Amino acid sequence: MSQQQTAAKPSLQGVRIKARKGAVKAQAKHEPSIFRDQLYKHLETVPAGDFDGYTNKLVQAGSTLELLKYADALFEILLVGGLLQPGGSFVEDGAPVSPFSIANASEPVEVSEMKKYVDVLNKLIRRYKYLQRPLEETSLPSLLQYSNRWEESQRQKFAVATGIMISQGLASASCLQSLTKDHLVKNDVSISIITIIFRSYLVDQSMDHLATTLRKGGIKDLSAFFQPNKRDDKSIEDHFRAAGLGQVAEWWTKRQFASLKENIISTIKEMLANDDPHDQIVASIKSQQGGQPLPDVELIQCIWSALISSIEWSARQDQNEALALREITNFTDILEPFCNGAKTEVALINVVQVYCYEDTRIIKAFPQILKVLYNKDCISDQAIIYWHQKGSKPQGRQHFLNATQPLVKFLQEQDSEDEDDE
Repeated sequence: MSQQQTAAKPSLQGVRIKARKGAVKAQAKHEPSIFRDQLYKHLETVPAGDFDGYTNKLVQAGSTLELLKYADALFEILLVGGLLQPGGSFVEDGAPVSPFSIANASEPVEVSEMKKYVDVLNKLIRRYKYLQRPLEETSLPSLLQYSNRWEESQRQKFAVATGIMISQGLASASCLQSLTKDHLVKNDVSISIITIIFRSYLVDQSMDHLATTLRKGGIKDLSAFFQPNKRDDKSIEDHFRAAGLGQVAEWWTKRQFASLKENIISTIKEMLANDDPHDQIVASIKSQQGGQPLPDVELIQCIWSALISSIEWSARQDQNEALALREITNFTDILEPFCNGAKTEVALINVVQVYCYEDTRIIKAFPQILKVLYNKDCISDQAIIYWHQKGSKPQGRQHFLNATQPLVKFLQEQDSEDEDDE
């Protein structure tokens, strides 16, 4: 045998030939459309409106198609009806709208119908759990970002579906951050979408549930969805009330009040710690009330909380009642300027009642505290009588009513004597 015959020929078996970069890019560009066409083949055989049929076909497609690799394309098809180009406009290659997509929902869009579409997505994601992260972290944020490119009806359908998906836990509220981008905010696209999302969310869930979802999703400030000249609290509250979402308006207002209260309480505590004159403390509270006022009832409660929490209580229980009366007497010149009318005065009595109920060190001093507040013109006899008759809080009610009976009787007798003198 010759040398040429015995030499083994080189073999390419098992060796992967690396394609040129340009060819790979060209192929990759068309891959989403190939994926779309293959997915359509699965969905085209299902009769319109057969949601179980669509679910089965999508689950079936997952066994042959690479759903994770093409997750963005998958959700573009299922959520807006077709593939999108970078920038958000639809790919124009003659392909029809997907046989199954929330874009196919009837108009005007109904939450009850949209739930059927979302249920298909829910079942698909339950079967292929790896799809939830791309939906939540990539697809929904980018689709929301492009929503200004679509027709109003398309936008509404997508917003309703998004609200349902978030309420069902398919996605977190973090995707809503995309709506704070300038190009969406300036044309009121953001606020119209967020309003629809909230409305569809609240069909099945409570406002507390929505508030928790927003907090967990890092959505802290609804004003970021409004144009800069509409970010004041009144404009935000008025918008949600006009949209029929009173519960959102109330939640927002309460949340802003909580923030204002914190600021006022911390200011009072700081000024007391610095031994600032009481008239300066009053002036500071009034200036904070100038820009964004708290209701009188909320304000008096928060002033009381700040004042009472600044007291350094004695370790000896027998000294605390006298200490409380001395300190409260000292504080009345801060309280009195804000005791504007019967409603505020009854609110002050109630906040004192609840405090004494919760801090038993001074529970017995309650009638004496009322006398101090009465003598220093913080509360009137009529406010005390009204509180005793029908305005008290349930916390320890019977105890406090019994304890103040002699004081109330004295005030009623004085009232009747005054009437006789007239």
